[in-house]
Amino acid sequence: MATTQAAPTAAGAPQPPKEKIPEGGETQQDYKLVTFAEGDPGNPKNWSKAYKWYCTMVVAITCFVVAFCSSVITADVDSVAHEFGISHEAALLPITVFVVGFGVGPMVFAPLSEVYGRQIIYGTTLLLAVIFTIPCAVSKNIGTLIVCRLIDGIAFSAPMTLVGGTLADLWRNEERGVPMAAFSAAPFIGPAIGPLVGGWLCLAGWRWLYWIQLILSFVVWILISFTVKETYAPTILGRRAKNLRKQTGDNSYVSEGDLDQRPFSERMSVFLIRPFQLLFRELIVLLISLYMSVLYGLLYMFFVAYPIIFEGGKGYSHGITGLMFIPLAVGVICSAFCAPLVNKHYLKQVQKYNGKPPAEIRLIPMMVSCWFIPIGLFIFAWSSYPRLIWVGPCLAGFPIGFGFIFLYNSANNYLVDSYQHQAASALAAKTFIRSFWGAGTVLFTEQMYHRMGDQWASTFLAFLGLLCCAIPFGFWKFGARIRKRSKYAYGGDDVEDSQTSDIENQKDVVDPNAPLVHDPLALERARSYVSNP
Repeated sequence: MATTQAAPTAAGAPQPPKEKIPEGGETQQDYKLVTFAEGDPGNPKNWSKAYKWYCTMVVAITCFVVAFCSSVITADVDSVAHEFGISHEAALLPITVFVVGFGVGPMVFAPLSEVYGRQIIYGTTLLLAVIFTIPCAVSKNIGTLIVCRLIDGIAFSAPMTLVGGTLADLWRNEERGVPMAAFSAAPFIGPAIGPLVGGWLCLAGWRWLYWIQLILSFVVWILISFTVKETYAPTILGRRAKNLRKQTGDNSYVSEGDLDQRPFSERMSVFLIRPFQLLFRELIVLLISLYMSVLYGLLYMFFVAYPIIFEGGKGYSHGITGLMFIPLAVGVICSAFCAPLVNKHYLKQVQKYNGKPPAEIRLIPMMVSCWFIPIGLFIFAWSSYPRLIWVGPCLAGFPIGFGFIFLYNSANNYLVDSYQHQAASALAAKTFIRSFWGAGTVLFTEQMYHRMGDQWASTFLAFLGLLCCAIPFGFWKFGARIRKRSKYAYGGDDVEDSQTSDIENQKDVVDPNAPLVHDPLALERARSYVSNP
């Protein structure tokens, strides 16, 4: 632990400790700022590599389970429609509202995690999701299924949103590539495995598609609630400062978070609108979110398109159609295994830029892999004739899956590196727009394929993916200039920046008698150094 010792007053006597941090007027001399010292074992970035990897894998598996739960019920929509006497489109609504929940939840949970920490959000939301999976499995009408699936989607969205922030808490920039790949693989392997497992599990009845969700979500709730510690540095330091005040009786110990004297309601109003601010004011967040929305929409379109091609066109069963998702999953896994090579390249760039590579270096894998998506879609489109063998449309999933994770991984890393101190909110903004688009695609994909034809509908998607290839190249050229003009983009890289920030900013002379808190934006930038030491 490190503290900034209170300096004596002009009269030469130490300033008495304060029971309560004043709202203004007090100076930087009044308090002892609790921060992480170099090599501090309490700093999540200094935890053992084995435990950091354990935490990474637990949250990645949690994301896999969440993604699995979103898609497993697509394997047998017709049975739900038949039992409840509803249309096929109405039976798709439990899928749609679940994905809508994915978009709504992060707008609340991401900022809450930056107030209360990651751990309490993980534990409470997963428990809520476990509880509301039970009514889905025993539902007697479509209304119960829709409402509970919406609640599940909102609750399950928290892990998907917080993982990026958790990895930023645990790993330094140059280390984050491979862990981020492990996380990035989960949202795509899960949806690919869901129809595969569901296609055979539904033979025992569609309700088993929900019982399997209950079992898996309960297991990951146990793991993440009782074996993973808090990783958010401001929360850890806030608790440390509180303990020091209690143990020593010295109320001058504070953390950066304690310096924010705004009422809770005001703080939450700021935090709740932050993802929207990032989404609509930051070009980087907006365009990356749109690109990820296209990819996410493609993934959920496949849940409808595959049955159209393989069940409707070739007469395959639910189980056999689920097997067609295997190349997609294999492509994701193969790209995950390539992550160390990407990370090795990034480390070379770290050395090249003397430890401070620009965020745009993260776009290199994106610029290479973006072409795999339209290539796979063109193959899927023109090999999907009923008279042709299944191999073409089946294997088309491989390049798509291979490209998915590289694009998703690069996008996550680029957003985290660009907005480190607000990583959870940046990822929440991306998840918001991505999820609403994915939810909508489920409802219109079948109509699109019937009206445009199987081949031209897939070709349209291929051209859409081709158009999005311009985004990473645009940011490669203009990204640094955009970030330089941004008031939200991260102002430093690691603790080294915070340790040398006073030297680097000597051109701005700091008045030791200046008020501690006078600009909320400046305070957030200051907190960024603590949250990413």
